[in-house]
Amino acid sequence: MATPFLRLPRAFAPLRHSVFRTLWLATLASNTGMWVQNTGAGWLMTSLDPSPFMVSMVQAASMLPVFLLALPAGALADILDRRRFLIGAQVWMLAMAVLLAVLAMTDSLGPWGLLAITFGIGAGTAINFPAWAATTPELVPREDLVGAVALNGIGFNLARAVGPALGGFAIAAAGPEAAFALNAVAFLLLIVALIAWRRPADRRGLLPKEHLVAAMRAGLRFVSASPSMQAAILRACAFFLPAAAVWGLLPLLVRGQLGLGPEAFGLMLGVMGVSAVGAGFVLPSLRARLDRGTLVFLASVVVAVAMGLLALSEHWLPAALSMALYGAAWIAAGSTLAVSAQTAAPAWVRARAIAIYQLSFFGMMAFGAALAGWLGARFGVGPALAAAAVGGMALALLVRPWRLDPAAAPAARKGEESAAVVPVPEAPAAELEELLGERSGRVLEAVRYHIDPADRGAFLEAMREVRRVRLRSGALTWRLYEDVAHPERWAEFWAVGNWTEHLREAHRQTESDVAALARAAALHRADAPPEASRYLNVPP
Repeated sequence: MATPFLRLPRAFAPLRHSVFRTLWLATLASNTGMWVQNTGAGWLMTSLDPSPFMVSMVQAASMLPVFLLALPAGALADILDRRRFLIGAQVWMLAMAVLLAVLAMTDSLGPWGLLAITFGIGAGTAINFPAWAATTPELVPREDLVGAVALNGIGFNLARAVGPALGGFAIAAAGPEAAFALNAVAFLLLIVALIAWRRPADRRGLLPKEHLVAAMRAGLRFVSASPSMQAAILRACAFFLPAAAVWGLLPLLVRGQLGLGPEAFGLMLGVMGVSAVGAGFVLPSLRARLDRGTLVFLASVVVAVAMGLLALSEHWLPAALSMALYGAAWIAAGSTLAVSAQTAAPAWVRARAIAIYQLSFFGMMAFGAALAGWLGARFGVGPALAAAAVGGMALALLVRPWRLDPAAAPAARKGEESAAVVPVPEAPAAELEELLGERSGRVLEAVRYHIDPADRGAFLEAMREVRRVRLRSGALTWRLYEDVAHPERWAEFWAVGNWTEHLREAHRQTESDVAALARAAALHRADAPPEASRYLNVPP
């Protein structure tokens, strides 16, 4: 239900929906608490073990679990009730946060214990993120989905900017244990909001739930056959790998190169937060003028410039300007990439696809932070940031050809697509029905076409997209054959794991998938439609 508001900036229009607003604000508080905790952990590590490698490992420990757990977490979020799944993730993180605060208060925490508990909280983040991202379409109508996805990205990155600033003040006022306690309170707020959410009953139809391993494989097959998803992942890797250097090295830069304390560390990241909020207001206008790929490229250039300026800074003023540029560009790229990833995936696989995107996001962040720490220990903090700036610029140029905006579908001949019917196979024979189900073994499917030789090129182009449709929908293999004696005869064959997977194919296909199948069928030249058939694997 939408709640009337005074005129909201376009970037925040989805907040008029009350359930989305409540959960978004609670998630913002939870994410902010997480970055308060990360700030406390990073600053505490400078006392426990001040080597650049160990300090950067705090960031790596918080992000590495996402790299390890993202795919199974996304599969479970698609299989299980997402509300309960999200509550479970928050309860786990609350327990880890309380344990960290207690150990810090009693001076019982060493450097490796700090990394271990940070890893545990990161594991909860890995479980939480894909489920929350996949839940967004349930909370807002379709016309607000892109804005809501973008707002999630803004909220996540805003928390990443504001949280460390709050953490800096908490550390200065009462020590790192105060930052850890604030994180526990933030997790508790989100748990309350999730318990209060009355999610509609899950309607999955009559098909059984997918098994975890099979669901993970289906998610990987979808991404491997989705150019839009691949582009979002590649562009994310190219952006976040070099940009992670700031998060890994900033505590040391503030303490060593600038000679300042935790208050300045918090203020530095506060500048980034203010810049991020300002960028959030203007992003809708930028998106109206620039395509997604161009926006991410420009943000990458700005981040590289910011890191280069930060590497040269020996005074707080140019360092603060660098962080302002960095924050605005981080929000622009992060939210745009998140929109691209989420809109590229249909509902049935959304959590898995987002999890794979998340794997690239956090995996590159973890690797980038660790690499920056190694470079900082070997060559110094300033040279490490300069190297990240140069690398970021080079990667931005290298991946720019990969499109983030969906390409326009090829046009069909006039009247053909509307007349085309996607081939439908005959119903199973009654005597074989008892063999059909999840234990049926592989099912081979086929569609046979008659194609005018003059249309061969157009047919092959159409079948390239058909191949991607079949693989995205669950096919394990796909092949296209041409009759060597009769070049007008063609057949496509693909196999799925079992009969239940075959039944899932139709539920997984989107409107654009059906349109792609219709474009291929429109090239069929015969009195009868293309012949579709299915074959059950029978051991000899």
